Formats: sequence, structure tokens, C-alpha cells
Amino acid sequence: QAQLVESGGGLVQPGGSLRLSCAASRIAFGIFDMGWYRQAAGKQRESVASLGSSGKIIYADSAKGRFTIFRDNAKKSVYLQMNSLKPENTAVYFCNAKFSPPNFEVWGQGTLVTVSS
Repeated sequence: QAQLVESGGGLVQPGGSLRLSCAASRIAFGIFDMGWYRQAAGKQRESVASLGSSGKIIYADSAKGRFTIFRDNAKKSVYLQMNSLKPENTAVYFCNAKFSPPNFEVWGQGTLVTVSS
């Protein structure tokens, strides 16, 4: 079945950088809208960045200027480059793929990012 697998999370110091990767399989990757979400302890899951199949990019205000989303359709992968990380960025980050209609959606298992000194 359709699958998304995230990687690249870990422990970094404030001000550091990480690049998250999401590899897709068994989907027509090029027609899907892709996105990165995060969920911190005790909080709701929120959108961080999205990249539509058309190329449209939307960032959360907290991500603008620090995070970059990009995709490689040949590799069926989407990435999130995170720079100038802050402790409040600590969360589990999830990859998402969506295609409508029908309302078909796939989630990855998540990768933990911890920003701490």
C-alpha cells in the first residue's frame, strides 16, 4: 500500500540545522500535494510547510525565513531544511501526501526533532 517514511530527525542545539526527508512509495508522487506537519507535547498537530503538485508553497509564519520545503519528483521525496532551530521547534514531524478527489491521504510515522542545549 501507499507509504511515507520520514528520516533525519535527532537532537540539535539551538541555532543548529537539520534536514528532514520523506520517501514515498506506491503512489503517483507527482500529482500529490505534499506537506510537513509537527506535533509538540500537549499540542495539536499543525502545518509547517506545504508544497502542492502545482508548485505552490505555503509556510507557517513561524517557519518563514528559516525553513525550506522542496521536492524531487524523480526520487519521490520531499524535504524540509530547517535552519536556526529554536527549542520551541521541538516536536514530532510528520510527512503528509494528499490527493482529492477522492479525499485520499497518507501519513508517515513521524520523526522526532529535539532542540536543546
